[in-house]
Amino acid sequence: MIVLKSPAEIEKMRVAGHTVASVLDAVGEAVRPGVSTWELEEIADRMSQEAGGRPAFKNYRVGKHVFPCCLCISVNDEVVHGIPSKERILQEGDIISVDYGIQIDGYFGDSARTFAVGEVSNEAQKLLDVTQESLARGIAMMDSNHRLQDIGSAIESYVLEHNFTVVRDFVGHGIGRELHEDPQIPNFGKPGRGIRLRPGMVFAIEPMVNVGTHEVKILDDGWTVVTCDRSLSAHFEHTIAITENGPDILTLSS
Repeated sequence: MIVLKSPAEIEKMRVAGHTVASVLDAVGEAVRPGVSTWELEEIADRMSQEAGGRPAFKNYRVGKHVFPCCLCISVNDEVVHGIPSKERILQEGDIISVDYGIQIDGYFGDSARTFAVGEVSNEAQKLLDVTQESLARGIAMMDSNHRLQDIGSAIESYVLEHNFTVVRDFVGHGIGRELHEDPQIPNFGKPGRGIRLRPGMVFAIEPMVNVGTHEVKILDDGWTVVTCDRSLSAHFEHTIAITENGPDILTLSS
């Protein structure tokens, strides 16, 4: 069941979204060669406490696996759900996906960005640019003139134009009082298919784009998702409300 949000609820989600953006801003400023992914986690943990919110991912359980951190940090061929570590030191030329969410006053915000660590290859920079633009094209479909699969279709068609692939095993989602609500929102689809979009819907749209195969696998830690061919992967995400005037991105930097 899709839960429509009132304007007042959307404003509460904007508060959470601004906190998410502030944390990602701070983490992004700290990304450089020689920094451990744990140091980035410490920034997010401190800022979460200062905001008085509950980190969305810390202690999140899937089966027997409990995620231990505030941030999901995924480097290079890691797609999503990487675990911060004191031993994982960023190197010149890496790309690093940082996913963060928080619940404040009962409502969640969720966003992700992929950062370049120093100078990166032309291929890596193209991947970042294409993934970010594919998110923008998906968001542009979020109005009452479109249907659910128009979002994924816009994302995938742009990605394929640039000879990259869209991850199919992990998808976007509704969001509100729960981190993951209906509907699931694949980053692929056929135009004109799916439910009609309506004001009050709030979605987390999050294309995950690979240089090589779309196929992925989960490592033995139960969380970290990597590309099967170990090619580079990038991830961008925003929380967006559909309004009478179109999409309203709730996780923009202020």
